Amino acid sequence: MASSSDYLSRTKRQYLTSLILMLLAANVILIASWITLKTYLHLNDLGYSIALLGVALVLSFSLAIILSNHLIAPLRALWQLVINITPAGGLPPPNIDQLKIGRELVADLSAKVLQLTMTVANAPNQPGSELSVNFVANNLPLPLFVLDPVETIVFANVAAGKYIGISTADMIGKNFYMVLDMSFPSENTFERWLKQVKTSSATATMSWERVRLNVLDNHPTLLFDLAAYYNKDNPEHYETMAVLFDHTKQYSQDDQAVSFVALSVHELRTPLTLLRGYIEALEDETKDLGNSDLSQFIEKMNATAQQLSVFVNNILNVARVDNDQLQLSLNEENWRNIVVDAVNAISLRAKVRGITIETNIAPNLPSVGVDHLSIYEVINNLLDNAIKYSGSSKVIKVDAHLSKEGLVETTVQDFGLGISPSIMPNLFTKFYRDHHNRSQIGGTGLGLYLAKAIVNAHGGNIWVRSKLGEGSVFGFSIQPYASLAADNKNSDNKEITRGAHGWIKNHSLYRR
Repeated sequence: MASSSDYLSRTKRQYLTSLILMLLAANVILIASWITLKTYLHLNDLGYSIALLGVALVLSFSLAIILSNHLIAPLRALWQLVINITPAGGLPPPNIDQLKIGRELVADLSAKVLQLTMTVANAPNQPGSELSVNFVANNLPLPLFVLDPVETIVFANVAAGKYIGISTADMIGKNFYMVLDMSFPSENTFERWLKQVKTSSATATMSWERVRLNVLDNHPTLLFDLAAYYNKDNPEHYETMAVLFDHTKQYSQDDQAVSFVALSVHELRTPLTLLRGYIEALEDETKDLGNSDLSQFIEKMNATAQQLSVFVNNILNVARVDNDQLQLSLNEENWRNIVVDAVNAISLRAKVRGITIETNIAPNLPSVGVDHLSIYEVINNLLDNAIKYSGSSKVIKVDAHLSKEGLVETTVQDFGLGISPSIMPNLFTKFYRDHHNRSQIGGTGLGLYLAKAIVNAHGGNIWVRSKLGEGSVFGFSIQPYASLAADNKNSDNKEITRGAHGWIKNHSLYRR
């Protein structure tokens, strides 16, 4: 989830990239000019030097103009906004969408400036009446909602009405959650955050990425980032402000890319199944020949086929998660058996890498309510991740025990590369991979994303601890079957609704 500091860091990287590209372009032009002068002009050394100096001066002057206009654009937008807010005015509000650098930072700061203007203004006679005629609020090019202490909408600007397809007049006075049916990528939702800060903070800010808005009347589904500001002591009772940053096109392209790849990958399942069958048959036919080299070749073929199977399953299941089509059937299962089966299934791939998987499963663990195939994939993905990033380490430890909260907790620990603290917050994001080693280590960036979605669907939690150069511990917890059955007793133990990625619903629950 991006914050103001994240937007600042992103803007800094954009500035750095622009400067590097400009300098590279200048050097290329100078080199090309020198070659051209040498090729087509016959001058002495002094003549070459003067001509090249002239080119350098013209180039430096031109680049200085381009860079100054390019890099000052975010500051100019903020200047334009501040002038627009002042009583004298005289300038229209900035068009933030046109910014090439610092767009999200400027939008975030603009929202905060707007909140300050609302805070210092005189109290209106009617909630939201002053905002309804506020030129800046109404012409902010981002959807803006202002809520009172009971989450009733007291103001929505013109951009908000256009964005969700509901007139601003129809939104005023209605509950925020009734107007905006939002799905969040985790259990850390806007509603949960707001309830927490109301009891613990005077002011607070928060942001969420990849929020999905389901709207009525066949209006297309919208995808956006959400930023919120809370002020408990606001004298006008404008307690909460929410600003939406539309990313429907970008996020939809990601989802469409997964769907397209899933459609293509689906065609691999049949030949892959046949390939694994032939490998197993070949293994049976050659195991008594005593040819160790041949046996090693077949083991590596089998391990590679298994890895390809994991890749295919991840792609297909991520597409199901994103399209709200992943149906989980929660059964009563023996957790020891599931963990042992998952470790045995991947042990061949570990063996090919010279890695030993050590298991420590506590006795008398309670039975769990899980979807066997889905939770099996969670363990498989965590083990696959540990194998990839073990580096020179040759041991992976799997531990299953009962936590202090009465949950069945399982951890997968490697002693390899470890994870930089700077990328820890993004680990469970779709397509995200560590830029430090993604060129050396293969992967899709979907395994941890899918593991989190599945664990959330089971009502559990997934987490990670890591230290760079010393390895990582990935762990997740799930509820015992008895707890799930108790939670579901009001629906005759037939169905349970739970959110994972915000869009997985209606999982059947039954005892095998």
